[in-house]
Amino acid sequence: MKKNMGSTDKVIRMLIAVVIAILYFTTDLISGTLGIILLIFAGIFVLTSLVSFCPLYPILGMNTCKKK
Repeated sequence: MKKNMGSTDKVIRMLIAVVIAILYFTTDLISGTLGIILLIFAGIFVLTSLVSFCPLYPILGMNTCKKK
């Protein structure tokens, strides 16, 4: 896998995942089926941030990683 995510993209994804987790576990704003779906998306955001690869980017022709 070739890296296709830049550092800004990774930070934004991690922040979104943290916000979703906080809202799910501490408030009733996100709950039920919607909460579980959003937690799955948060997990995907964390995973793609850690490996610096988003599988949708090649399909969409995107690349936020700065070339060396």
